[in-house]
Amino acid sequence: MRLKLDENLPNELAAALGGEDPDVHTVADEQLAGESDPVIVAAATDEGRLLLTLDRGIGDLRRSPPGSHAGVLVLRPVTQDPDSILALFQRLVRNHPLDELRSCVVVVEPRKVRIRRPVQDPPS
Repeated sequence: MRLKLDENLPNELAAALGGEDPDVHTVADEQLAGESDPVIVAAATDEGRLLLTLDRGIGDLRRSPPGSHAGVLVLRPVTQDPDSILALFQRLVRNHPLDELRSCVVVVEPRKVRIRRPVQDPPS
């Protein structure tokens, strides 16, 4: 799965995730650090990448509704050290294949995962 890591995630995470098979790009490596949330979401969407972030604002359904992007994964660990963040991400992918989260807004907390999927039109 193709991922883009937001600038608020530790650099070590990209290397750790790279070993698990996803194709990982970072906002910092692409000189997008400091850009607005809509620019970051658009860049990830243009590349067909799920955006992995700690930024709750990016996961706001009013600003980034499901289906309007390639997918947003908001991690909400108790502490923001690399090990806690990686453990939370690993818990997510053990229970939810990333391919199934395309175009969704996903909020991952230590005790629960909330997945908001795009609304599908009813059959005619």
